Amino acid sequence: MTSPVEPPRTATASIDTTREDRAATIAVTLFPILILAGGVVAFLFPSAFTGWGTLVTPALGIIMFGMGLTLTPPDFALIAKRPIPVVLGVIAQFVIMPLLGLLISMALGLPPALAAGVILVGCCPGGTASNVVSYLAKGDVALSVAMTSVSTLLAPLLTPVLTLWLANQYMPVDAASMAGSIVQIVLIPVVLGLVARFFLPGLVAKALPLLPWVSVLAITYVVIAVVSGSAAAIAAAGLLVLIAVVLHNGLGYALGYGAARLFKLPVSSRRTTAIEVGMQNSGLAAGLAAQHLTPESALPAAIFSVWHNVSGALLAAFWRRRDAAKS
Repeated sequence: MTSPVEPPRTATASIDTTREDRAATIAVTLFPILILAGGVVAFLFPSAFTGWGTLVTPALGIIMFGMGLTLTPPDFALIAKRPIPVVLGVIAQFVIMPLLGLLISMALGLPPALAAGVILVGCCPGGTASNVVSYLAKGDVALSVAMTSVSTLLAPLLTPVLTLWLANQYMPVDAASMAGSIVQIVLIPVVLGLVARFFLPGLVAKALPLLPWVSVLAITYVVIAVVSGSAAAIAAAGLLVLIAVVLHNGLGYALGYGAARLFKLPVSSRRTTAIEVGMQNSGLAAGLAAQHLTPESALPAAIFSVWHNVSGALLAAFWRRRDAAKS
């Protein structure tokens, strides 16, 4: 699942200078703790959360509406100004992660439901937390926002097509129905957020500092709903899924960085591409898996949601320390 924390909006913005950015920094730090706590409670007391799954789709819509509220024209203008790194990052996102999902599933011999879930995570767009992690890693934040925005808008087409192509061998995939769900969960809320920001800029500006926390609560709700509905499956296959998630995320970072290096992008852009490729919108994957596959298929997304935030923070800290050592 995506961490719903929203980023600074330009490459030169400082997280310490605005309320929005300070809220995002705190939220991205506490998010793994909150989501882990919610997951543990849901696993230990699943019966306490019976029926929560019915509101997963609205919760995801809230997260994507918040993303739309934070987007501005300069985020899209970068696509025209610097198309090569944006296009490279989006292609890497939708090529590397889906194929990694398939290869890892085959290598670990995952059961069909879990294999389909891992592949679905790989076929989803980048996660919004990647923007803040790119800032913390001294990456190219403007590029990160552009990549996330483009991959999200392409998701209604590419996610169902790729999932059908790669996961249909494990279980039936209704690509058309999945595309309709992504339009409802992602595209419509994002567009509504953009419209709201255009017509109500003053009101939106006042709401921005609260958005990270609204989204944190929404995504924690999704995790609790998924985990409580699959507690038995987690007990049976949790370790195997964790191994798959760690490999998927880590290899995504490495291959994303390698692709950017191959095209001789600057170091800041390489870091951003690595983060954009490795961090997925696993919240969307969990919702789609629960709705169109099986509850067990949502397990990889639930675990990915926690792990990619932890690994992203660690990777950012490593790069910052290395920079400090060189200076």
